[in-house]
Amino acid sequence: MTSPRWKRIVFKPSGEALAGPSGYGLDGDTLDLTAKEIIAVREMGVDVVVVVGGGNFWRGRQGAMTGMDATQSDHIGMLGTVMNALALQDALERNGQDTRVQSAIEMPRIAEPYIRRRAMRHLEKGRVVIFAAGTGNPFFTTDTAAALRAAEIDADALLKGTHSGVDGVYDADPRLVPTAK
Repeated sequence: MTSPRWKRIVFKPSGEALAGPSGYGLDGDTLDLTAKEIIAVREMGVDVVVVVGGGNFWRGRQGAMTGMDATQSDHIGMLGTVMNALALQDALERNGQDTRVQSAIEMPRIAEPYIRRRAMRHLEKGRVVIFAAGTGNPFFTTDTAAALRAAEIDADALLKGTHSGVDGVYDADPRLVPTAK
């Protein structure tokens, strides 16, 4: 067996990717498949951190909620990422993988607070660490949170999995802004 290309990765699935074909809510088969793929990567000796999106539950500044206070909307979106983190944690643990969820918004009954050193210790113990609630700040996407956490935990790679067909992290939505970089 060849050695893995990276020792530590951050995997950033969009909320829509966890929702499966519908793009909304959660899909049990998709969660189970995602968990099994993460476990296969762990079994190669790669540390895995997951930063989940929440778009399958909340797109508050679009559609019917246009005009909603942006900060309030972003806080609701952060809660969507917590729901996805807990669902992914459940799928991973049902498949035998130890995990920890850390949240940028403190909610001690369901997740640890994000503490970099604690996350590093969990990785050393072979756990998959799932980061929820983005950065904990409005106006920052979960893609931004993934880049930040990747830098903080010394990840070798940041791998983004979307349902939307966007192939990277941009300064604007490349589907809507042709000049996005």
